[in-house]
Formats: sequence, C-alpha cells, structure tokens
Amino acid sequence: MMSFLRKDWRSDKMLEKKKLRFVDFKVDAVKQLATDHFGFDVHLIYPDGTFMIQEKRGYETASEAQTKRDETVGLLYAGKYTVYDDVTVEEFMTYWLEDVMKIKITACSYDAYANIVNNHILPFFRAKNLRLINNIKMAHVQQLYNEKANYSHAVARLVKTVMNTSMEYARTNNIISRNPAKGVNLPKSMEIKKGFRTRSIDASKTLTLEQIKVLLDKSRDTPIHMQILFAVLMGLRRGEINGLKYSDVDYMNQTLTVRRQLGKAPNTVREDFQAKTFTKQEIRLKTDSSYRTLPIPDYVFEEILKERKKYEANRKRRINDKNNPFYDGDYICCSTYGKPRSKAFHFKYYKKLLQENNLPDIRWHDLRSTFCTLLIKNNYSPKAISKLMGHAKEIITLDIYGDNAQIIADGVEEIQPFMNEVMPKKIDLHEYLCDTEVNMDMLIGA
Repeated sequence: MMSFLRKDWRSDKMLEKKKLRFVDFKVDAVKQLATDHFGFDVHLIYPDGTFMIQEKRGYETASEAQTKRDETVGLLYAGKYTVYDDVTVEEFMTYWLEDVMKIKITACSYDAYANIVNNHILPFFRAKNLRLINNIKMAHVQQLYNEKANYSHAVARLVKTVMNTSMEYARTNNIISRNPAKGVNLPKSMEIKKGFRTRSIDASKTLTLEQIKVLLDKSRDTPIHMQILFAVLMGLRRGEINGLKYSDVDYMNQTLTVRRQLGKAPNTVREDFQAKTFTKQEIRLKTDSSYRTLPIPDYVFEEILKERKKYEANRKRRINDKNNPFYDGDYICCSTYGKPRSKAFHFKYYKKLLQENNLPDIRWHDLRSTFCTLLIKNNYSPKAISKLMGHAKEIITLDIYGDNAQIIADGVEEIQPFMNEVMPKKIDLHEYLCDTEVNMDMLIGA
C-alpha cells in the first residue's frame, strides 16, 4: 500500500503528478471496525499502475459512514475529490514554484514569480493565519488583490497571475476542490485608471515613421543593425533575436520561424559553463504562442542574405585558426568569430545611436512596441498582430499596445506606403543571389 502521510515535504515530494492526478478509483462498502466504529476505503489508481489506499475512519454509526461515503463518491465523479486535506499554503506554493514552474519558465520569470510568492503572497496568508490551502476562499483572494493594489499596480497584476496559475494547478491536480482565484478581479480603481481593455502608450516612447527610417539608416555601420531590423520591422523580443539562426529562414517562402531564445536556463549555475556562455543558453520561448512563423519584410530578407555572406567569409577565413577558431553555431546575430551576442551587447551602441541622432531615449523593448503600434494604426486585425507578436491571446495586444490618443504623429495615409515597403513582396531570389554572389546550395543547406 502506498503511504499518503507526509513527514518531509521536500524529500518525498508527495505532490508529484502521479500521486495526485489519478485516472480511476474504487470505493469499498462501509464496514464495521474492531474499534466498534465504522469506515470505508478509497482506492486511487494512477497512470503508471500504482495505487493509493486512503482509509476513512472514526464514524460512530453505519449511517454516518454511509453518508460520508456517498459524499466521497460524488466528489470523485465530479472531479472535486482532494487527495490531501492537510496541505499548507506554504508547502504547496513552495512545491509549485520549485518543482513545477522552475523547469517550465525562464530564469527571469522564475525570479519574478519567486519574489511575488515569498514577499507578497505567503506573508499575506501568514498574517491572516490561513495555514491550509483548502481554507482559502474567494474573499481572501479579493483582500489580497486589494491590499497589493494599494501597494503597487504592477505587483497586484503579478500576484493575480501567480494566484490564478498556482490555484488552477492545485485544482486540476486534486489538491483543492475549486480554484478560489477564479472570477476574482483586481480592484475597479485599477481598471478605471488604465481604461477598459486598454493601456495607454506614451507617444514619446515610440518612434515616428521618420525616426524609424533614421534609426535604420544610421545603424547600418554598427554591429546591431540586424538586431534593430528584427526588433522594429518584425517585433521580435531581444532573447528571440539573439537566438535566431540561418536554419530558421525559409529562403523559398521568405519566412522566419522563431524556435528558441538565448538566456539563462532554470536550475543552472555559472560555474558549470565556459566563460561568457552562461547567459547564452538556448532555452524555450516565453509561451507556446511565441513559437511562430513570420513573413520576412523584403528589406530584412535582403539584409539576412548579406549577413549570411559575411558569416561564410568569416568562417572560411578562420577555419584553420587554432588560437581563435570560428564557432559555427549558425547564429544570425553573432561576432566575427561566430559567437552569439549577449543579452546586453546592444545597449551601448543603441543608446549612442539615439543620442547622436536626436531620437527619443526609449527602451530597446519599445522598438517592439513601435512595430506593434504601426500595425494597429494601419488597421491590421488584432488576431493577426497577436500572432506576429507571439502573444498568448488576442486581447494582450490591445491591452498592452492599444492607445486612446495619437501614438505616432504620422497618419495612416503616411504609414501605408512604409508598411507596403517593409512587408514581404516576393523578390527574385535567383537574381539577388547573382548580384550578391551568395551560393544557392549554401542557403538551401542551411
């Protein structure tokens, strides 16, 4: 018989899925025990064939035990039966954070979640003296949201995300019978401040059409030209850009598939990696929706072909260099030695470009916002924009990038020619290859 009494949360990991998400069950009939009390057994069967027997004991009469048995059977059939009734908030949140989320999300996301759990959620429930997760009610969650909204709107939103995600995991894995965070909203004051289903963008934090053209032109002679193109003309995230490879390009159909990003993987330490590689690990993308295939604007496509020619020349030149060998990682944004760019490589070049050309001092991520607002202002459908941006759902695009006022000084009529110029319109690849002396076999082989 599999024991269900837990002594050490972290050592026996009793919340592993195979011990929670049973696939079948059997409930024995009520029987009289040697103590003259009554009880019954619940058999929980798991996908790997193992099982757990839970003994329900201590009922004074057979009728009392039968009533409890009927209630248990109803919960089992309704999918609301909880395997454990003594799981504490702290041990569940620790398990969910360390054993579930840590292996699914990036190191940066994990740090953000850990901060929310340890510095906001757990202290709140300790102060309320709510020890068991089964005792959390919707009213408690609402109090949590209200308290954190007074502290910080940004923190409140993250708290809501963590509570919804963690409580839903607890529900689907038979730790609690219902998700107490479901249907609980942030205070209305936050919605009023931000507007219904929108968040305003400061016009000074996006680029105008003319400013985009200046940035593209002036970045040509810098090492971050390709990174800027991918950010402002395709809306890619910084980690996604650094993880792009030539093998991700479909040269016949002029598309780019986003398959990875570079960053710091969870559960890794710097000591296990070579110098300057710890934050350049190939890791999964932010969400499932981040895996996407995008049309490549003609200008970007031409620049990729030119960059590939440089890549091949550098590889050929350093092929016999034993002191400084070429790292053939196939990365589009790389050094002359083939090594991928670091997370912060672009910073000094980018800030210098902005300063020297009298451009707004905006964040790198605001280039992605600029791309999105260009599409919104150009009447692209929210669903199409969401797919291009790699958002998990359509409304996110509108929530983050929508604007009630003018975002870009140029009108739609002026933006239209620009979008026609940068969005794909098939070029003659064979003619281009002849002009640039790039080998067709090399591209197809990539």
